Amino acid sequence: MILIITISTFVCITLLAVGAYWTMFRPASAATERLRRMGETSGVGGSVGSSAVAAMPSETGVAAFADRVAAPLAKIVPASAAEVHKLQKQLMQAGYRKSSAPMTFRAIHFAAMMGLPGAVALTCALLARPLDSAVTWILLSFVVGFFFPRYVLKKLVKRRQQLVQWGLADALDLMVVSIEAGLGLNAAIVKVSDELRDVHKDISDEFELTNLEIRVGRERDEALRNLAERTGVDDLRSLVAMLIQADRFGTSIARAVRVYSDSLRTKRRQRAEQAAQKAAVKLLFPLSCFLFPTLFIAILGPAALNLIDSFAKM
Repeated sequence: MILIITISTFVCITLLAVGAYWTMFRPASAATERLRRMGETSGVGGSVGSSAVAAMPSETGVAAFADRVAAPLAKIVPASAAEVHKLQKQLMQAGYRKSSAPMTFRAIHFAAMMGLPGAVALTCALLARPLDSAVTWILLSFVVGFFFPRYVLKKLVKRRQQLVQWGLADALDLMVVSIEAGLGLNAAIVKVSDELRDVHKDISDEFELTNLEIRVGRERDEALRNLAERTGVDDLRSLVAMLIQADRFGTSIARAVRVYSDSLRTKRRQRAEQAAQKAAVKLLFPLSCFLFPTLFIAILGPAALNLIDSFAKM
């Protein structure tokens, strides 16, 4: 039985190593190589190609490696358009905006699903575990490898949304001061992005990206909607809707932002009070599991020892 497990583990690891080597170091096709040479040697086409490459975001070696690893997976199990859009939205809300981010996540997901069962199978073979126990642990590791990357991504999204939500109140106060000082909404967004860079970097980056979208010619309404879509924070989505309505109907933006800032401060205080009320319930489980048994041992321990001695003498 141990020999069968060892041979199976060796065959699986060998196939994984060969597949990884073929994925990373396979030669490019003849058509791709010919197009690359034509792009390097052409005159006008070369300048156009270089400008296009300069406009595209530069990919690191890790991203290129992830693309090569995830390409066979995309061919074997192609993702639907809805799944790709949902994954890209989650990665954007987590702070990963590169075009290769979904492919990188799929590569990490695939590596976790294949690498973790392989490591568990090798460990079971080295420890000479029974076949039924080894299969159980391998299946369990496969389930963990399937769900763990998605769980980590959800935690990253929630953490970043919390950071954006914490910095939104300070950003609104600074925006109110800037608008009342005579700046327009676009200039106020730039001011907020510059001043909060060291304190609240996440919301500063989002405001800076919104300003860049407006500067390249995108409508301000669309840029603000993209801001709410990138973060996924409900308070920021309400702020964007309020700014769009105030801009569309010609009302005072400074007054609207001030009223919304006051309501946001009230909501923030209510959330703090709610978290304080939940603290007592959350402390009940650790108190009952760790503190109360210790107290019982310290208080009732001597009495229990006396009772044991009394019954022993009888």
